Amino acid sequence: MKKPLIIDCHGHYTTAPKALENWRNQQIAGIKDPALMPKVADLKISDDELRESIETNQLKLMKERGSDLTIFSPRASFMAHHIGDFNVSSTWAAICNELCYRVSQLFPDHFIPAAMLPQSPGVDPRTCIPELEKCVKEYGNVGINLNPDPSGGHWTSPPLTDRQWYPIYEKMVEYDIPAMIHVSTSCNACFHTTGAHYLNADTTAFMQCIQGDLFKDFPTLKFIIPHGGGAVPYHWGRFRGLAQEMKKPLLKDHVLNNIFFDTCVYHQPGIDLLTKVIPVDNILFASEMIGAVRGIDPETGHYYDDTKRYIEASTIVVGDDRHKVYEGNARRVFPRLDAALAAKGK
Repeated sequence: MKKPLIIDCHGHYTTAPKALENWRNQQIAGIKDPALMPKVADLKISDDELRESIETNQLKLMKERGSDLTIFSPRASFMAHHIGDFNVSSTWAAICNELCYRVSQLFPDHFIPAAMLPQSPGVDPRTCIPELEKCVKEYGNVGINLNPDPSGGHWTSPPLTDRQWYPIYEKMVEYDIPAMIHVSTSCNACFHTTGAHYLNADTTAFMQCIQGDLFKDFPTLKFIIPHGGGAVPYHWGRFRGLAQEMKKPLLKDHVLNNIFFDTCVYHQPGIDLLTKVIPVDNILFASEMIGAVRGIDPETGHYYDDTKRYIEASTIVVGDDRHKVYEGNARRVFPRLDAALAAKGK
């Protein structure tokens, strides 16, 4: 069998040049004092700076660890939709999305972009559509990141099954792009951003989808729930039982045609649980590298986020199933990615 492409469906631009963070800090200062608000043109990052930030970080590790292509989106914790108003979010999203597009142009064989949206608490999600359309039509984006909680840990938005979100879903279906359901920085002291808020949100998003009937209205809508699905695989029996109590269909019919999980789980027993519980057709390879957990596991001597090692060591995901996890499922869930690869003869 042909060697699969190793497609990482979950990568963020966490190593962007420092100028980006400096500009953002100036923008945040400008919310309080408009005289300090920077212009977009004030941010100057050269192609050489972008190259260096990628070649010495993500691309270096991809080559060392054996992954080929990353679906690349702006740094999740930097989205920070709770900061400022829609105009602040809109300007910030446009800047971050353009940088990921530029990276994809500099390294077209290794990165393909996915967009953050200019979400803002209490603002109609349809305001995100112009940025979504620009990213798909002009930048060749193959997916989006959708934040179910733009308030940053206070959960002021309605559930993902609420009709308020439907304009976004209509565009997703029109353009045949999936959404990774991904929150951003927590501004609630009870929720550590990457250790609690992210995993809470993954679990919450799945439960919201069980409670509703979203996929009856949008049978081709696709969500990726990251970080291995939060608590979902571990408590699969609970979710099956709750769906049964709610008189919902079996989960395989109710949500598994539309919801997928990545492999950003940072130990072998966790990956083994994920792959034992969740059908292989619903699992996409990912590492989140360079992301939340960057250290070396003292029990193994390897980096926690070197997730390809866990798939390679799996006795559950073998043969054709491994090809699905590495390549086949990503091409099915991201049809625009599949088309872009096919256009290159891959």
